[in-house]
Amino acid sequence: MEFSGIVGGIPFISLFIFTGILVNLIQVSCYLTIWPVSKSTFRRINGAITELLWLEVVWLMEWWSGFEVKVHTDAKTSQLMGKEHAIIMPNHVSDSDTLLTWILAQRVGCLRSALTIVKKTTGYLPVFGWTNWFSESIFLDRNWAKDESKLKSSFEALSDYPTPFWMTIFVEGTRLTADKLLEAQSFASSKGYPIPKNVLIPKTKGIVTAVQSLRSFVPAIYDVTIAIPKQQPFFPTLLTFLKMQPCKVAVHIKRYSTKDLPESDQGIAQWCRNRFIAKDELLETFATTGTFDEEEITEFRRSTKSLIVTLIFASIFLVGGWIFLQRLSSGWQYPTLATIIGSVAIVVHIFIEFTKMPPPKIKATQICTQ
Repeated sequence: MEFSGIVGGIPFISLFIFTGILVNLIQVSCYLTIWPVSKSTFRRINGAITELLWLEVVWLMEWWSGFEVKVHTDAKTSQLMGKEHAIIMPNHVSDSDTLLTWILAQRVGCLRSALTIVKKTTGYLPVFGWTNWFSESIFLDRNWAKDESKLKSSFEALSDYPTPFWMTIFVEGTRLTADKLLEAQSFASSKGYPIPKNVLIPKTKGIVTAVQSLRSFVPAIYDVTIAIPKQQPFFPTLLTFLKMQPCKVAVHIKRYSTKDLPESDQGIAQWCRNRFIAKDELLETFATTGTFDEEEITEFRRSTKSLIVTLIFASIFLVGGWIFLQRLSSGWQYPTLATIIGSVAIVVHIFIEFTKMPPPKIKATQICTQ
């Protein structure tokens, strides 16, 4: 039930809001005073404080809910991850996909510069959206007439980024659902494309713009395939994380050099479509075997850094909150505490509703499986 998720989420979201407000205040101060003088210095400071907040999310997933990630990649890619600018191109299966990329980024040392392309409404989410804005994630209207120039200018602004960054692009444009998959299958049939079973048809304008704008200073694109074992009882979402329901995810990563990609827009678009055809086949194999074959397997352990950071901020939050309540008169302590808890519960509800999958309009039996 969502109610249990709201109740279970109050402690974490309280801490997240507390830390986030501190982070946002520092971001505003640095943006007004340091950004006009030195963008590089601002980015380094902003990255350091943003990482503290994102580490709390990593802690929620790994320590609170028991979320496990197993990464399959080759030795060369494993060595380069976190040491170079890269475009991240995953399939989009749940609301936790962005958070999953944060876990990967944290493991290779670039969580502080993990950027994402997201829909504009994400920017209005308390703390989460504001922090992403200062970190130079890109917010889109989902209207190409408006988004094209926004993407190009945002990409060009990253040319002097001082540390290795990851720019995550969900080229399918939306999460995989039964309704969306049926639409993709109908579209593929009408165009004579292979019928997808596990992915959607990629929307290539964004990735084409990204490659053409970034290839001069971004050497790699990581083709990331996220697979969720079907036999596990829980699906990875924000709600399952808050309810302490453990999930497992397998991730396959293949590196491509941007210099080796086609030069033309049409060539890049076709390359992207071919990669998603390959993703679909890879996911079919995973559904049968439960693993990605013929790749080096790297198992990541839970982040000790996220545990330490969360414990420190939780201690500050609890001590500060206790001192604050003690300074109130006895008649105001309980009403104030009730108001704070009620407000946080509303924020938890907003986050859950924002990330919730829409109800299906079709039956699973209508989806093509041939």
